Amino acid sequence: MIQHISAQITKTFVYCVFGRGGVVPLAGSYVPSVDPPYTGHVFQPTAPPGMDKHDHYEEEPPLLEELGINFDHIWQKTLTVLNPLRPADGRIMNEPDFTGPVLFCIALGAALLMAGKAHFGYVYGISAVGCVGMCALLNLMSSCTISYGCVTSVLGYCLLPMVALSAFAVVYSLQGLLGMLLALFVIGWCSLSASKIFICTLNMGGQQLLVAYPCALLYGVFALLTVF
Repeated sequence: MIQHISAQITKTFVYCVFGRGGVVPLAGSYVPSVDPPYTGHVFQPTAPPGMDKHDHYEEEPPLLEELGINFDHIWQKTLTVLNPLRPADGRIMNEPDFTGPVLFCIALGAALLMAGKAHFGYVYGISAVGCVGMCALLNLMSSCTISYGCVTSVLGYCLLPMVALSAFAVVYSLQGLLGMLLALFVIGWCSLSASKIFICTLNMGGQQLLVAYPCALLYGVFALLTVF
């Protein structure tokens, strides 16, 4: 008798809660709303009339070109510095390029650090002050105008022989007669390369020694950091 009454109560409860056609919410219960499905269209940009969308992407310049990095120009400038007797291309040298100078400054600081000299701040500070002074001096000496970026690019690329000297100082002490002679040779190498590029870019014929003198003073400071 008790089991029959329990079965009837359970059946009545299920009927009240679920009903015959599905779930019937109880009074005061939360019923989540169901959003209707999205029936629109996703926006897809179209190419201008008369142009294929594939041609639009093919006409975009490479990423390195957009960033101003040209490995061919970097290689040509490096070869011009390594060979002081090679004529400089004024069109290439007149383009501001900071990739090579930054790499050479980092290499110089790293070589000095391997020799036990943490002079990164000196390298960047002397470079900035020297580039400002050379830019002002060249604009006073020449009838043409040269930008600070071009001066920084040329002086930075011509720092490459000094990087080689600092790397040599890691394995051999330059505080001697041989070291002094190597330092003087590298200073002359750097200054002659920089002055050759400057006179070619600014059309300053016959003034290479005048331009090479302040360049030698600047690279002499880097040589002092390397030797001592």
